[in-house]
Amino acid sequence: MGVESVADLRDLDPRPVRKGLTVVGERIIHELRGTTCLPLDLVPARRKGCAVTRSFSSRITDRATLEEAVAAHATRLGEKLRREGLGTNHVSVFYHTSEHDRDDPQRSVSTTVSLPEHTSDTLALIKAARLGVAKTWREAGERPWRYSKAGIVTNDLAPLSHSPRALIGALDRERSGPLMAAMDACNARWGRGAVVPARAGLVEKRDWNTKFEMRTPHYTTRITELPVAHA
Repeated sequence: MGVESVADLRDLDPRPVRKGLTVVGERIIHELRGTTCLPLDLVPARRKGCAVTRSFSSRITDRATLEEAVAAHATRLGEKLRREGLGTNHVSVFYHTSEHDRDDPQRSVSTTVSLPEHTSDTLALIKAARLGVAKTWREAGERPWRYSKAGIVTNDLAPLSHSPRALIGALDRERSGPLMAAMDACNARWGRGAVVPARAGLVEKRDWNTKFEMRTPHYTTRITELPVAHA
């Protein structure tokens, strides 16, 4: 194409450029000429939904461990919602076995639990998540279901500052707000999981927790993972 500068790119005929650089290349030329192709979104759109899902490092066969897992997911969900000032009035809980365990009995479960009003309170979310497990849990026979994944999904989020209060069963926001703020502050200072509700279990003792053995080290954010060079 003979392009050696931005000016050369700007002066190209956009039609043949589209054949080589697709519509993106054509748009760049029009933008360089002062024609807006994509509107500038100065205010990001409000999040409409949120989900926390994890595969387990080992299969779960008992209700107590599964309840701990969904409680941990609910804790993470609350953190995400509070970060953006949003709340939800329901949570959908799911858990299932793995299709790769071909010799095991299969089961997939999903249920939705309503909340009295929009909230980001971790304790309220945990209560709803555990209720979702209680509603759907079934004791297995001789061969237990070996659950491989669980998650919490919610949508129809709304800003807490504009969400209506419930007439019956309203949550105590005056107590919840400072409590959640204190928990978030502790986790921001000492690391995620430093302070969690007991229902979510201690992070270091979660046998089901997802393993990240193939994850790239946090070279730029954790001093403990900086590479060591020997002279």
